[in-house]
Amino acid sequence: MKLELDTAGRVLIARIDGELDLSTAPQFRAALEQALDRTMARDLVLNMKGVGFVDSSGLGAILGRYRRVTQAGGKMAICGVSGRVKPILELSGILRIVPLFDSETGALASF
Repeated sequence: MKLELDTAGRVLIARIDGELDLSTAPQFRAALEQALDRTMARDLVLNMKGVGFVDSSGLGAILGRYRRVTQAGGKMAICGVSGRVKPILELSGILRIVPLFDSETGALASF
C-alpha cells in the first residue's frame, strides 16, 4: 500500500493506492494518526481511487479514524471508490455514516 498525505486548510487528504487489509491496516492507521496529530487537521478525506481491495482490518482502520475525527468535532468523507470496493463499503455500513463523493474536489467542497 502507498499512502500520500496532503492538507487543504484544516482538511487532511489521504490518497490510498493498493490494498487496505490485514497487512497494511496497521501502517495506514499509524500514518493517519501521526498526520492528524502533526497537522491538527479537523476533517479527513479518504481518496480511495487506487484501492482495489479492503478487508475487515481495513474497514476497522477506516472506522477508527472516523471515530477519532468525529469525536474531535470534525467530519470525514470518502471519494474515488472503485466498483470492486464500493459494495464492501456498502455492506459494512460505512457509507451510511460517511458520505461518498465521486471526486476529491466534491469531498473537499462538502466541508
